[in-house]
Amino acid sequence: MTSLKTQQKREIAIHVGIWVTILLLPYLISSADEGYKIGGLPAAFFVLAGLIHAGIFYFNAFYLYPKLARGWRWWLYIPCAIAVIMVSFALKYQIVAHFFPEVVLRSAAGLIFGPSVLVFAASLVYRRVSEGIQKERARKEYEAQQVAAELKLLRSQVNPHFLFNVLTNMVALARQRSDQLEDALLRLADLMRYMTYDTQAKQVTLQQETDYLKSYIELQKLRFSDGMRIELDVQMNADAGSLPVEPMIMIPFVENAFKHGASRLDEPYVLIRLKAIDGLLTLTVVNPYDADPEVSNDDNSGIGLENVRTRLKLIYPDKHTFAIDDRNSIFTITLNLNLR
Repeated sequence: MTSLKTQQKREIAIHVGIWVTILLLPYLISSADEGYKIGGLPAAFFVLAGLIHAGIFYFNAFYLYPKLARGWRWWLYIPCAIAVIMVSFALKYQIVAHFFPEVVLRSAAGLIFGPSVLVFAASLVYRRVSEGIQKERARKEYEAQQVAAELKLLRSQVNPHFLFNVLTNMVALARQRSDQLEDALLRLADLMRYMTYDTQAKQVTLQQETDYLKSYIELQKLRFSDGMRIELDVQMNADAGSLPVEPMIMIPFVENAFKHGASRLDEPYVLIRLKAIDGLLTLTVVNPYDADPEVSNDDNSGIGLENVRTRLKLIYPDKHTFAIDDRNSIFTITLNLNLR
């Protein structure tokens, strides 16, 4: 909205500047010695004629053309346009005849009558170009709204998907009758508070997102205890924490690692490296997995990854790279994201 008002103010300022220049033209290109005349016409005539030309321009651009230059009304527009030009001729003739009788009409006819046609043509071009710009602007706004709606839908899909995985962890702790269940529930409450309130903003700070990631990992540590090696390495510049980032953009990669890295493996592990230096965020997640398709097959597998891929394309189309290395039953995801 602010941008639109700024554009409107800028356009008005341009119009005012152009017409002031036109009205003061004799004083800009002529001199007092010449009586501020152009082609034998005094400056006062140019001021009065300029007002008539402004009337032609805006009457056609904002009333006549929008009202009549549509569909079957075209045949009305042409005679009305001719009538407007002829009326301007008559007005300027009367101005010259009554106020400037010393002007020889025959020698100054081009300067008197020609501008009316030129101004009318300019108003027609202005209107067509203006409509084209407005249509393009409306198209871009519509596309932006579509992207926003799609992004909102994708965000709404992340929360239940994430919550399903976390509640699964809670069930595992409950079955173990673990003393850590209370701590896990408190951490879950913090995570849900973040999901419910903080992620409603368009963006959060990288520090908020990192703290959220750490809480999630601590929750997983409570679940797996000593049964899985979990490592988190975070390196950030002093100012990196204040950089804006899309909410819950990193968690699907980590979720995916715990989901598949916790399968029936002899030595399961999840390694997470987060580095944010000079505005460049690099997230690397490594986990082994069971290559047996009967073990790894899951109808819901990949929902989070596909979701975050789509979000990255929408929000960071030219500011991210995403690579997957899948060799020797070791799955590595590397995300590079330019946050500036």
